[in-house]
Amino acid sequence: MAKLNINIGNLEFKNPVMTASGTFGYGVEFADFIDLNRLGGFIVKGTTLHHREGNPYPRMAEVPMGMLNAVGLQNKGIDYFIDNIYPQLKGYDSNVIINVSGSTIEDYVATAEKCNELDKIPAIELNISCPNVKEGGMAFGTSCQSAEAVVSAVRKAYNKTLIVKLSPNVSDIASIAKAAEFAGADSVSLINTLLGMAVNAETQKPLLSTITGGMSGAAVKPIALRMVWQVYNAVKIPIVGLGGIMNATDAIEFLLCGATAVQLGTANFIDPQITVKVVDGINEYLDRHGYKDVNEIIGALKINN
Repeated sequence: MAKLNINIGNLEFKNPVMTASGTFGYGVEFADFIDLNRLGGFIVKGTTLHHREGNPYPRMAEVPMGMLNAVGLQNKGIDYFIDNIYPQLKGYDSNVIINVSGSTIEDYVATAEKCNELDKIPAIELNISCPNVKEGGMAFGTSCQSAEAVVSAVRKAYNKTLIVKLSPNVSDIASIAKAAEFAGADSVSLINTLLGMAVNAETQKPLLSTITGGMSGAAVKPIALRMVWQVYNAVKIPIVGLGGIMNATDAIEFLLCGATAVQLGTANFIDPQITVKVVDGINEYLDRHGYKDVNEIIGALKINN
């Protein structure tokens, strides 16, 4: 059996397979289907400083090879998480990571400070795809300046592993990744959902209450792979790749393109056991190709000259 351990900053993962925020609840919902301790880590749903109701229904729609969502970060806030969810997660032998979202830099910092006090939460994933309400609603992650500002502020307040989740709805994701790296990120994760929409031709109405939403699923994989490859060639920090990973082969493609670890999202809705199947599939691939360590294939894509 090959060695599957990887590192992101100073944090060790037993294997490179994680779950994507918003597709795995708080993890405990999947405990009847898989052994959560077999995962490298799992990322809990987006958590904000205060309670959020999310967007009106309908807020999810199926599309060919994927889905659209406009849930709107519905959650009960970080204090509810600390009091009610955290006690259920403290006993797992896996890296439990909180996805932190916000509408202002102050919100991000305050939430990160509370996460910093949780002994069994070794990392946060900073979702900078959120709209900056003080800057007219433009997402923090769509400019180098705003990305650097929020990451830098959180870095000052948070002393554990900081992963920054990047929006793909930009013209140059490598520059945003470099800004996050410069501001102190230990890692970047990409891609978040792509902006899309769906329409019912008979009713002549959009399928989502918000008209547009975030697209995920198998259809986005080629875009995600391209962006991971571009970022791998632009930064020195580890990359967590996600976007359309539906099986072990997809995950391996991300590793070859430069991802140190991967997250599975939409696939969890189709097969709640997919994550452990991907762990086994990566191991089988490494054995079949004669590799002793998963780190040997990270960024090993062969480019023809």
